[in-house]
Amino acid sequence: MRTPAHRHFLPFAVITSAALLLTACGSGSGGSGGTDAAAVAAASDKVPTTDVISAVKKDDAAAKLLPAGVTSLTVAVSVGGTPPGTTYLSDGKTLTGQDVDFTKAVAKALGIELKVEQASFEAILPALDSGKYDFGASNFGVTDERRKTIDFVTYINDGQGFAARKDSKLSRITDLKQLCGLNVATGAGTTFEATLEENKHVCTDAGKKAYQVQTYAEQGAIWSSVQQGRSDVVMSTINGLRYAVAHQQGVKFLNEYHRLDVGFAFKKGTKLAPAFQAAVNELIADGTYDKILKKWGTTGSAIGTSRISPPELKN
Repeated sequence: MRTPAHRHFLPFAVITSAALLLTACGSGSGGSGGTDAAAVAAASDKVPTTDVISAVKKDDAAAKLLPAGVTSLTVAVSVGGTPPGTTYLSDGKTLTGQDVDFTKAVAKALGIELKVEQASFEAILPALDSGKYDFGASNFGVTDERRKTIDFVTYINDGQGFAARKDSKLSRITDLKQLCGLNVATGAGTTFEATLEENKHVCTDAGKKAYQVQTYAEQGAIWSSVQQGRSDVVMSTINGLRYAVAHQQGVKFLNEYHRLDVGFAFKKGTKLAPAFQAAVNELIADGTYDKILKKWGTTGSAIGTSRISPPELKN
C-alpha cells in the first residue's frame, strides 16, 4: 500500500533481537476513541522516538512454543506511510512505527533474530505461502476473506475510516451511499480498496452515480490527491487518519466505518502462531504493550488478549 513494488534488504537486514531496529532513544474491539493522536501532536511535531523496547526480556515459556530449531525469521514490512504506520526516522534509514515496535518486542520476547525485507503492501500476503517471508507486519486487518489463506496473530484493533478536506460538505460517513459521485482515494491492495470495489453497486442500486476508487502505492500520494482536489475523500486506517488529521492543517476525520482486528500475518497452517500469541500476551502482561500504544497515541486500539485468526469483527 505504501511502497514501490520492488523490494530490497534494509541496511540492518540481519540483526539480533537485542538490537532490532533500535532507535536513539482495538479493550479495543469497539469504542470510538480510536487514538490519542492529538496528544502526540501536542507533545511534538516529530515522529516519537521513545525507547519502549530495550527493557523487554526473553520469555522462556513463549520461546518454547517455537518450532524446533527456529532461531531466525524473515519479516516483510511495507514502508512509506505516516505514523503510526511504518516510516523512517530523520536519518532516512532507521525504521520506526507502531508495527515496528510490536515486531521488535515480540522478537525480543522470543529470543530470535530477524531478517527485515521491504515489500509493497499488496505483495506481502501472496508471498507468504511461497515461503519468501515467514511473516508480515504491516497493519494487516483480519478479514474472513483473508483468513481463507492467511493465519493471523492479533496485537491491536484498528479498522477503516474516512477523512476529507475541512471545506468538504461531508461531516460523518456512516453509509457508502454518501460517497456516490465522489472520488475516493485509498491504498492499493488494502481492505479499503476491496470494501469500496465490492460495494460500488450501492450507488447504482439507488439510481445514483457510482463513486470512483483511486488507488495509490504511497500514503503521501493519497493526501496530496485530497489536498489538491483530485480526490474528495480518503479511506484508510482509523489510527492513521486520526494521526494525519492531528498533524495536517485543512483536513478532518469523518468517522470510523468498520473496526478490524490487526495481526501479524503468516501462511495458512503456520506452526509459529502459538509462540507469537504467547509473546504478545506476555507484552500485555508486563506493561510493554501499553507503553507502545501510548508512544504512538493509539491506546483506543488496545486489545485485552491476543488471538489466532479470530472471525472478522462485524459492525
